[in-house]
Amino acid sequence: MIKIGLTGGIGSGKSTVAKVFEVLGISVYYADDAAKNLMNENEELKQNIKLQFGTTIYKNNLLDRKALAEIVFNNPEKLQQLNALVHPATLKDAENWMQRQALPYAIKEAALIFESGAQKQLDYVIGVYAPTPIRIQRTMHRDNVSREEVMARMDKQIDEVIKMRLCDFVIKNDEQELLIPQVITLHQHLLTLE
Repeated sequence: MIKIGLTGGIGSGKSTVAKVFEVLGISVYYADDAAKNLMNENEELKQNIKLQFGTTIYKNNLLDRKALAEIVFNNPEKLQQLNALVHPATLKDAENWMQRQALPYAIKEAALIFESGAQKQLDYVIGVYAPTPIRIQRTMHRDNVSREEVMARMDKQIDEVIKMRLCDFVIKNDEQELLIPQVITLHQHLLTLE
């Protein structure tokens, strides 16, 4: 089975593209959702997070995500510490998930494929590209946040142009080209690969 990564910057539309692949019958692993679950369910990861950020970061045995966000998103060192704990657990979980798939290919959707080193476990990576102004507007609308908050999140990711150059395939979600035909064409191509 071919292991495919699906990435793109915040607001690029990678989740939308992932949903189209799901409609086409392809299994998708959503790394962000998995990481959130692992931080609440993986006992080893929970203990490591408590060691790093204090036991009060969990309330009623559930991660206080708001408190953690306040710590890490204004402190690059703390964010790096959190990523050093969560990324390996998510990479392992994704690999185990991939092993259980029986389709011609499966997709791992993640914003930080290159940043986390996940591309080493994948055969190909698809990038979803959208121009920065569109990404900002989408994220502001979706998350009900300010332009400054979106820009702060973007600053934590690899430059979009560089990220797209690292990808094997690029889908444009720029509101100029139709999205679904691009995904269907790529899906048909991926089915021919071995």
